[in-house]
Amino acid sequence: MKSIEIEGKTVEEALNKALIELGKDKSMVDVEILDHGSKGLFNVIGVKPARIKVSSKYDYIEEAQDFIRNILNCMEIEAKIDIKEENDIIRINLSGDKMGVIIGYRGETLDSIQYLVSLVVNKVHELPHKKVILDTENYRSKREETLKGVAIKTANKVKKTSKVFKLEPMNPYERRIIHSTLQGNVFVNTYSEGDEPFRRVVVELKKDL
Repeated sequence: MKSIEIEGKTVEEALNKALIELGKDKSMVDVEILDHGSKGLFNVIGVKPARIKVSSKYDYIEEAQDFIRNILNCMEIEAKIDIKEENDIIRINLSGDKMGVIIGYRGETLDSIQYLVSLVVNKVHELPHKKVILDTENYRSKREETLKGVAIKTANKVKKTSKVFKLEPMNPYERRIIHSTLQGNVFVNTYSEGDEPFRRVVVELKKDL
């Protein structure tokens, strides 16, 4: 959060100077009056300027956008960044060429960038926590549908063969999709085993069948 100290004939004049320098409006800053100043005698003798400290309020959107833009520049990727905030959730969508590089193998690069953006956005611990969801080309919804299909197909295999099936290692978000999809299944149970990043979902036949 950028802060500046600035003087003016009055507090109001100093504030206007600060807003111009910071490129902000009044609602986007915090103001601390360091000295109200003095008009002095006959506005000549003992005149003392007002002095204030003006700080930009923490802007989640601006922080996220600047951080992602720096990452994209380092990767030499041009992309449009669309950010929306609702109910303490910051949804970020990237669009442009080379989005496959952003996604990475099974979304690993996308997840890593999302994690880093979340750290940046939530670095001020005194402010409310924001959940960050980073996506591009609807990857997350497509991946979710794929995982739901994997879950159902695996459950059918377990039901048919009575064998235990261990799925490939997944991140916590993807494992939750598998667990949630099969939560109401009357034939199978699911649980996770192993340590990150190799933790995986196990699907087994219910013991009372």
